[in-house]
Amino acid sequence: MDKLYFWGTGDAMGVPRVYCDCAVCEEARMEGVNRRYRSSVWVEGEQDFLIDCGPDFRQQMERAGLKYAEHILITHAHFDHIGGLPEWADACRWMGRRGQLYAPQEVLDMIIRQYPWLSRNLDFHIVDPEQGLMLGGWNITGWKVNHGKNGFAYAYRLEKEGYAWAYCSDSIALSEKEKKPLYGLDLLVLGTSFYKEQAAFETRSVYDMVEALELIEEVKPERTLFTHMSHDVDLNRDYALPAYVQISHTGLKIELAKCSK
Repeated sequence: MDKLYFWGTGDAMGVPRVYCDCAVCEEARMEGVNRRYRSSVWVEGEQDFLIDCGPDFRQQMERAGLKYAEHILITHAHFDHIGGLPEWADACRWMGRRGQLYAPQEVLDMIIRQYPWLSRNLDFHIVDPEQGLMLGGWNITGWKVNHGKNGFAYAYRLEKEGYAWAYCSDSIALSEKEKKPLYGLDLLVLGTSFYKEQAAFETRSVYDMVEALELIEEVKPERTLFTHMSHDVDLNRDYALPAYVQISHTGLKIELAKCSK
């Protein structure tokens, strides 16, 4: 049975934020439950793969007890999601192996512009929006989603043996077209940087939890896990979320299988 392992659940700056002495950041510095590496998930199964490879990649690999990752799927080319790619490529070089990198064409183009040397040690695979991708037995389809002030990202819907889940870490104010792949899910992993963000909407880039609950009510996944959280979110606090909505944490591992009724 495949499993989903949350290597990171933090926003672009992670938790603790280097400059901050708020209660959440101080608790995180003491290796508390609020310590959050940049968002990334590991899918364990017939062919393991990672979704996103941020700057905490090395620490995440060490925590997982792994020496090598062969397959990595990328959502978008922001630093908190690709900052670990050079280190991954260098590890591939030292091990004499080639890593397999998957992303939509425009995301690959941005990655190559930032890190033009990666092709020495990595093979690039285009995730076509029409044909999708088969990885680890999962039929994966990607689609572009609104990332607010930060432009765009991609979300992925993964289906296997009657189970469907989606990874949508960086999005806000999705259009009806962008919401469509989120219907009929057993699990939705959704980015929510704040509980209730106070910043002006035009400056924002990711849902907050209050907005996310409205989206969940509309698309109705069986279960939702929030990720990509800033230091505004305190895991020691009770947010009175519905039973089918939980906040993920570093190291959380779940089975990708339908729950018994």
